Amino acid sequence: MAVAIVTGASKGLGLALAHGLAGRGWDLVLDARTADVLEEGAAAVRAAHGTRVVALPGDVRDAGHRRELVAAARGLGGLDLLVNNASALGAAPLVRLEEQSPEGLREALETNVVAVLGLVREGLSSLRESGAGTVVVVSSDAAVEAYATWGGYGASKAAADHLAAVLAVEEPGLRVWAVDPGDMETDLYAAADPSGAGGRPSPESVVPGLLSLLDRRPASGRYGVAGAASPETVAPASAPPPAPAPASGSAGSAGSAPAHAHVRTAGSGR
Repeated sequence: MAVAIVTGASKGLGLALAHGLAGRGWDLVLDARTADVLEEGAAAVRAAHGTRVVALPGDVRDAGHRRELVAAARGLGGLDLLVNNASALGAAPLVRLEEQSPEGLREALETNVVAVLGLVREGLSSLRESGAGTVVVVSSDAAVEAYATWGGYGASKAAADHLAAVLAVEEPGLRVWAVDPGDMETDLYAAADPSGAGGRPSPESVVPGLLSLLDRRPASGRYGVAGAASPETVAPASAPPPAPAPASGSAGSAGSAPAHAHVRTAGSGR
């Protein structure tokens, strides 16, 4: 049975994806910071789908918690899919850069980038052993477009995108996707922009696009899945695989560095 870790899975996209995966028979390790809300969501997934679901409350910034997540996955049989969905805004509501505190930016970077690297490193050997190891980094349109007040959060997501791109080059045996789910009606978005809450697509509307990526297993890259209901509507949001790494001493020379062309996907959001 396939095993996935999904972070930030007590509600929103993480919980919706947990239901989608469990509906296909996946066993799950779910993470979130609020223990009671996480366990409530995990219990609903178990009841609805009958798969094994381990709920481990904690903060992905904590190395010990990351070890527990991977150990739990191994206890279920291994690790085939790692979904890095947990995110921090850095300010709530979002603010202009002149008001962005270094402490808030640090929190966003620690959660959205450093913790992603830490969890990938912890689970890498199991992902390699899977035969179909996959890493998903949940991204944002703010990683590739400049929106007022989204600077700190967008910078952290841009860094996570690049982390995923480099991981894909270094681990050609894995699939590594940075996935932009578009605008969704979530607590995170409501906290980011309270005035914009209401009327946005539900997290459940994004799940078919994510599942279609797992079905198709396209090349590693950046993908937009907003409103994607079938494999044909999952649109790549990056260039083909990058060129080989530059020769020693030539870093940054023309034509030698990876070239990623970001293409906006219809419906992509923040």
